[in-house]
Amino acid sequence: MKLCGKEFTTEEISQIREIIGEDQHISRRQLSRQICERLNWRSANGKLKEMSCRVALLRMQRQGVIKLPPVQGRNWLDFLKGSKDKHPPASKEKGGEGESEAIECELSELGEIKVIKVSNRFSKSHRTWKELMNRYHYLGSGPLCGYQMRYLIESERYGYIGGLAFSSSAWRLETRDKWIGWDEERRLEGLSKVVCNSRFLIVPYVRVKNLASYVLSQSIRQMEEEWYEQYKIRPVLLETFVERERFHGGCYRASNWEHIGSTKGRGRQDKGNEYGEPIKDVYVYPLDKGFREELCKGMAEKVFKEKEAVDWAEKELSEAKLGDQRRVERLITIARDFYARPQANIPQACGSNAKTKAAYRFLENEHVTMEKIQKSHYEATVDRIGKEKIALAVQDTTTLNYSTHPATTDLGLIGSKKEGPIGLLVHDTMSFNVEGTPLGIIDVQS
Repeated sequence: MKLCGKEFTTEEISQIREIIGEDQHISRRQLSRQICERLNWRSANGKLKEMSCRVALLRMQRQGVIKLPPVQGRNWLDFLKGSKDKHPPASKEKGGEGESEAIECELSELGEIKVIKVSNRFSKSHRTWKELMNRYHYLGSGPLCGYQMRYLIESERYGYIGGLAFSSSAWRLETRDKWIGWDEERRLEGLSKVVCNSRFLIVPYVRVKNLASYVLSQSIRQMEEEWYEQYKIRPVLLETFVERERFHGGCYRASNWEHIGSTKGRGRQDKGNEYGEPIKDVYVYPLDKGFREELCKGMAEKVFKEKEAVDWAEKELSEAKLGDQRRVERLITIARDFYARPQANIPQACGSNAKTKAAYRFLENEHVTMEKIQKSHYEATVDRIGKEKIALAVQDTTTLNYSTHPATTDLGLIGSKKEGPIGLLVHDTMSFNVEGTPLGIIDVQS
């Protein structure tokens, strides 16, 4: 049986059962430590791989190979009495155990928001973080995989209001791996530079607009430096998973995370393709503009170029010269949104207030012009034309009627009558091959 990168022999599984049988009241932490010592399971730096061991033990239990002792923990109300939580003068909200004070206010009314690093698993802050996650997060406190870093979210006025965790990235993820464009060798070499935001919690009785996106942005800057300080690895890309049936991922989109696809509903051990896990949306956040070059370093240039574009929008528009790579990424996102809903207006196509505002800012930016957007697509079209023996250039004129939008400027007559409709004339030239397949636009005049 192979779990967490280790092959467990029949003899080793027998030893694990023996250790469990010796003390049914042993904690999970103590158990994993004893097993690592007995099996000499250590990382390259000589430390016991306790967290990997805990993950492996849980999987063995799910598969019926072993039966773990019950989880040991403290009563939540006893924990609250000894915590530093402060209770605001707000309405009462019934909870599963006791009552919590509902906090509904402006972000500024929370006072200073601190993202506090949890020092170690023996500290009071770790106990607090664990209690919060076990109480309010649907995944509980863990275990987390590989390298990991935990944070508490503290309000100056109300005390602890949530927590985060970052850990090693998913070992293999088709959506992410295609989006990055790396091959198997580069994936194995560069996976340590991808970090997963594996937990994010704002306690449910805190309902403060923009709090989640604010905390995300603050924690990312802090984690990046502290991750390097602790592990001597500079992360270049973050990933996270949002369970589609539970959440819509709005705080990630508002913090400029990019949605790149979804999982297929398969767990880490789904070798039988049973697809028993919930579907999760995958979001990524580049920490470095050159993250692809860093993660794909050493790949043949031709292979890298072919795999870099994950869809038509990236292939057609990634070379646009808009003065800032973030504008190019926004252009690609807008193109995907408009393609998915071609009959919708901008707010409908974008799907959220944050993306709508970003689209309008993009279109109003002085660096964004029709010519600059078209140039990247023109070049891709010319490349396709060069592969055809015969290419046709077909011209057409389209009228855009804006008569119902009298406040719009720079419009003119689009009909033959003096008092007729106003709008724009768009004349385009599109290329086709002899089979009628569109090769792309080669000229547009408005």
